[in-house]
Amino acid sequence: MSAILPVAQRGEAILSLVSSPVAETEFSSIWLQELSHAMHLTMLNRNGVGIAAPQVYISKRIIIVASRANPRYPDAPEMDAIVMVNPEIIQKSTQVVLGEEGCLSVPNERGVVERAEHITVQYWTLNGEKIIQEFSGFPARIIQHEVDHLDGILFVERL
Repeated sequence: MSAILPVAQRGEAILSLVSSPVAETEFSSIWLQELSHAMHLTMLNRNGVGIAAPQVYISKRIIIVASRANPRYPDAPEMDAIVMVNPEIIQKSTQVVLGEEGCLSVPNERGVVERAEHITVQYWTLNGEKIIQEFSGFPARIIQHEVDHLDGILFVERL
């Protein structure tokens, strides 16, 4: 049974660690399915557009990207939520854009961060299927922000 999870806050050690990869033996596991479901519920509950496992005290390379309009991001484009296991940005455009970011782990603070406009990401599904996909604009920004979490970086360190 999934529940809404507590979210780590700025200053907590878990947020400065480099997360461990999800092992091959963990793909298709019940715990991985339940963790991703609980992360999704937690993100929706807090009006997030993305979440990384370290934010819910799990130091594993798992993110959810789910751009949609909500009170925190009224102009966000709609996309289906994507769970990315062991995501890796394999290509970034030289073209960068400035955009406002916030973070569930840094409440009530926002800042303008420079990010690549276009990225190519390699990741695995919960069942271990390898995907290579391109993203642009706001979804690309979310992915870069969430991958930073996996590397122990908060957006405020990029201001």
